[in-house]
Amino acid sequence: MGHWFQQNIVEPGKLPLLLALSAFVLTFAITRMITRMIRAGKGPFRNVTPGGVHVHHVVPGVVLSVVGGFGAVASGQHGVAAGILAVVFGVGAGLVLDEFALILHLDDVYWTEEGRQSVEVVVLTASLVLLVLAGFSPLGVDELTGREQQNRLDVTLTYVLNFGLVLIALFKGKARMAVLGTLVPFVALIGAVRLARPTSLWARRFYRRRHRARARAVLRAYHHDVRWVGPRRRFEDLIGGAPDRAPLPPGPERGP
Repeated sequence: MGHWFQQNIVEPGKLPLLLALSAFVLTFAITRMITRMIRAGKGPFRNVTPGGVHVHHVVPGVVLSVVGGFGAVASGQHGVAAGILAVVFGVGAGLVLDEFALILHLDDVYWTEEGRQSVEVVVLTASLVLLVLAGFSPLGVDELTGREQQNRLDVTLTYVLNFGLVLIALFKGKARMAVLGTLVPFVALIGAVRLARPTSLWARRFYRRRHRARARAVLRAYHHDVRWVGPRRRFEDLIGGAPDRAPLPPGPERGP
């Protein structure tokens, strides 16, 4: 294990990336725990509102991301400073992307349906960084045998092919399958060969005159959404907390 870590993480200069990813995920988890406690009115934590202005945690997140990012570029890939700055950047990125929906909508939508987009972006980011981290880099590693070099070349070619399948899945409107396909190649293949979603770029380009294919795509998308909307919502609620439900409009008054 120590030899593998040295050869695939330390030598290619991936240790700062590992530290940044760990800080990113840990910061997101701790932040969600604290915001849930604030929402429930439990614990010592409260919203920061100097002068009546609610300071969202995206503000210190931006500052930490800028400091950590520029510092990491200046320090290089190795050394204690690179590791510390990678952690600073990871913490800042976790705080920023936890409120991605707020940045996108320019409104406080943290506990609304739109706020689920923050959870999706965090999962997407962590998955892509994990893909880069887990990849066997053919560069920056010394004393490789001929067999090891061939294995790394095979892995690199597999990644290139899988990346093409991921792009096709994205063009077909299957964003979640594309993200999962970055880690599991077979998933990207399924997303690439199946029908595109009716609103995707692929459908608008290739299904314009294929009315039967468009109708099948609409029907398949409907059945897929009905089947998976429940599990997806429960998974997102488990990670980020359940959003506030919009109140029902008042109905007619009822008699006794």
